[in-house]
Amino acid sequence: MPKVFIFLFIGLFFGFGAGFLVAAASGMKVEGHAHEGDAAHDHSAHDHGLGGSAHDTMTEVEGPAPALMLTVHPDGAQSRNLHIGVTHFTFDPEGVNGPHVPGHGHAHVYVNGIKQPRAYGPWMQLHALPNGTHDIRVTLNANDHSALAKDGQPIEAQTTLVIE
Repeated sequence: MPKVFIFLFIGLFFGFGAGFLVAAASGMKVEGHAHEGDAAHDHSAHDHGLGGSAHDTMTEVEGPAPALMLTVHPDGAQSRNLHIGVTHFTFDPEGVNGPHVPGHGHAHVYVNGIKQPRAYGPWMQLHALPNGTHDIRVTLNANDHSALAKDGQPIEAQTTLVIE
């Protein structure tokens, strides 16, 4: 039985070593990441495979402009359910990353300026919010992630909530 542990140790040692050498040779870097209690992860730094450019552009709406209304509902001591009410707009999760389809898309949600996961429907949970005041901003975005706009102004809504 002791030989089994020796061979296991040798295999792990050389396997780890070989993996480390391959990673080092390819230029891979080991970077830290946030754990619970650390600063929030900023999703705005991601390009989601689009090179970042689509997030910085606007698409003028055709026809009636979508309207956006935010309502926040309690869901526990530090969580809230955000309702994203829309008119003249269809949430289109199947079309994400595809071409612009007039009146279709998704929402980008920001809490205190930090981008949260996208909203592909009218409800989203905002969980584990620390005590204090939080600014919530939601933008409507086309399937290609460009911000929907009317007369050059992004279609967005804002609200403030307080967690005590």
